Amino acid sequence: MTIKRKEIRQRIHKRIRRKVLGTQARPRLAVHFSNQHVYAQVIDDVKGVTVASASTHVEGVGSGATIASAIKVGQIVAERAKSAGIENVVFDRGGHIYHGKVKALADAARTAGLQF
Repeated sequence: MTIKRKEIRQRIHKRIRRKVLGTQARPRLAVHFSNQHVYAQVIDDVKGVTVASASTHVEGVGSGATIASAIKVGQIVAERAKSAGIENVVFDRGGHIYHGKVKALADAARTAGLQF
């Protein structure tokens, strides 16, 4: 039997999502990493609407799923969320360990003004 990282991460993410719910007052800040890009979305789960989003596809952020690009994405998503009138969010790490890119993105969003 082989260990499949993607399946394990998805199982952990399902367990997290049972507890974390984004409302209109406190939407969910969800992060996702592929091999090449970093994605972050502020989601209202009650309405099923993405309020703000950012990724490394935006010009000037840089390429690659690195800590430096995660910091920039965190700052951009926080600015966009604040312009949409959102101050408080619930953090959804997407099944990833709170370390490295995930921690860098969360800290950048906090310093840019989001509270969670």
